[in-house]
Amino acid sequence: MLNIILYFFIAIVVIQLFYYLIVFAKFSFARAQEIKPTNIPISVIVCAKNEEENVAKYIPLLAEQNYPDFEIVLIDDASSDTTLDIFEEFEKTYPNIKLVKVKNNEAFWGNKKYALTLGIKAAKKEYLLFTDADCYPASKDWITAMSAQFTKEETIVLGYGGYEKINNSFLNKIIRFETLLTALQYFSWAKTGKPYMGVGRNLAYKKEEFFNVNGFIDHIQIRSGDDDLFINQAANSDNTTISFSPESFTYSAPKTSYRDWFIQKRRHVATAKFYKAFDKIQLGLFFSSQLLFLLLPIALLVFQFQWILVLSLIGFRYLVTWIVIGFASGKLKEKDVMYWYPIIEIILIFTQINVFITNIFSKPAHWK
Repeated sequence: MLNIILYFFIAIVVIQLFYYLIVFAKFSFARAQEIKPTNIPISVIVCAKNEEENVAKYIPLLAEQNYPDFEIVLIDDASSDTTLDIFEEFEKTYPNIKLVKVKNNEAFWGNKKYALTLGIKAAKKEYLLFTDADCYPASKDWITAMSAQFTKEETIVLGYGGYEKINNSFLNKIIRFETLLTALQYFSWAKTGKPYMGVGRNLAYKKEEFFNVNGFIDHIQIRSGDDDLFINQAANSDNTTISFSPESFTYSAPKTSYRDWFIQKRRHVATAKFYKAFDKIQLGLFFSSQLLFLLLPIALLVFQFQWILVLSLIGFRYLVTWIVIGFASGKLKEKDVMYWYPIIEIILIFTQINVFITNIFSKPAHWK
């Protein structure tokens, strides 16, 4: 029995090394990106529902971007606070702001995808750049950096949406590490020609890509997924690229309680079950191999069975992952989370299990 466990453990280590050395290394060890401005016309699209504090702070930062030809499409999704009033003031102040007012629709009540569809149709430019109402660009060259990755063939650009750093907060390190690991995955798979998701905090595509798949119609009944489900359906090896220069990042305030972050994670995981079969398999295999990498050695070490080999495999796997994730953390400006890497990884693995189990018995909440 111990021999079987050992062989199984070796197989798990091989799977993990495949992910990190073959797949994830494509992003971790990629060259830094050059920003060659294209100056193509861009519509920046922001959808908000009851975000009065955030839009008051962040929309002016979008309006102040250093870019020659862009408009900002602000979508108010039937807010009950002063979000619409603030948007109307911005529309008067900035000539390149266009306001889309969404009223409650019985068929699509509270559905962000319906609101976004109206905003996309209202956009005058052919290239669309999306961010959320609670996000802000890392630089005044955000539009320049994201749009620079568009080519004639590559009409979908996946960007990085990070979270602000909170000093002396271990939860903040967990959240930022999880965001780093997620970006490492979707950037790397995009570079292998298998793009499977993006984040609405920082995402761009040509308008024709939206209409080529009939927008969100195939998953309109699923409240979440205006970003990852759309990319899962529309992106392929030919039309998708990534943007990871620091100027292209966006940031938002992270959750400050484990409970709120857990609720957010439940929404993300619930959406993933609607991915294509290959993407569900590769994500499931990665998570399963992470979990088994933690559990299988316990039996071997308890009985001191081939313990030198087992410890060597554990050490080699951690060395490889630390290097690969470490290089990615440097690219995405998240180096400080690596000091806690092994501990955070274990916490994330068991948090993921908790999320899966909880989602089986109840549905997570979505758009406000």
